[in-house]
Amino acid sequence: MKNTSSITVSTFMSLLIIVLAGTISTVVAQVGVGTKPEKGAVMYLDGTRKMLDEKWTYWEGPRLAATLPIKWIVVKDPVGKGSAVNSNDPTAAGGKYGSADIVTKKAFRDFRLHVEFLISKPGGNSGVYLQNRYEIQVLDGDSTKHGMGAIINESESPYHAYNGVGKWNAYDIVFRAARFNNGTLTEKAMVTIYFNGKKVHTNHPINQVWGGPNSGIDGGNDGGKGITDTPGGLKLQAEGHDVLYRNIWIKELDLKNADTDF
Repeated sequence: MKNTSSITVSTFMSLLIIVLAGTISTVVAQVGVGTKPEKGAVMYLDGTRKMLDEKWTYWEGPRLAATLPIKWIVVKDPVGKGSAVNSNDPTAAGGKYGSADIVTKKAFRDFRLHVEFLISKPGGNSGVYLQNRYEIQVLDGDSTKHGMGAIINESESPYHAYNGVGKWNAYDIVFRAARFNNGTLTEKAMVTIYFNGKKVHTNHPINQVWGGPNSGIDGGNDGGKGITDTPGGLKLQAEGHDVLYRNIWIKELDLKNADTDF
């Protein structure tokens, strides 16, 4: 009887380890390069011209110089199958940010985002803007608070998670918009980010819009600190560099608590 009990406990523990391992694998599989849309998510960029024109437009900021149709071009995926979209709009040559950025036609509040990017050449520069306000930096070679994977100017760069030039990278993001009461800001925007499957920012508050009025919504309000309760689209920045994008999808959320953890 004693031996039977011992075998039963041992078997149970083995099964528990297998189950836990399977659970961990499932969680990890939900972030990183190649992650497919979650149930209820909508694809916004699959690398095709059709989807680019259907779901995106130029952001009509104060420095807009580009004209429709969008001049970002569809290219063959340099390392895999399918296609991607190159952010090197000719209007943004020389790093003229805000002149040819693209933004989703749909605006968002809280959401889960997956976006994949590939920097073709050293020094490649772009940016992913949450709500067309808060930039998550895409910049090869920079590991400062203005660098790769940083919540720009507000967090350290998780440069260690970057796959490097010529390789696909992925941001997996849960974002909770700022909260207001009768027009007054009561809670700052919050974000959690996985970079290539590694958690690099957890429940990080975002204080302001950086880069001035040419950067995004509210950038011209009180030095970027005058955040308003206006939803915004996902924006991708054109900086005159060969930075490619693909597999961008968004799942809208309604986060009751100030917790953006996965």
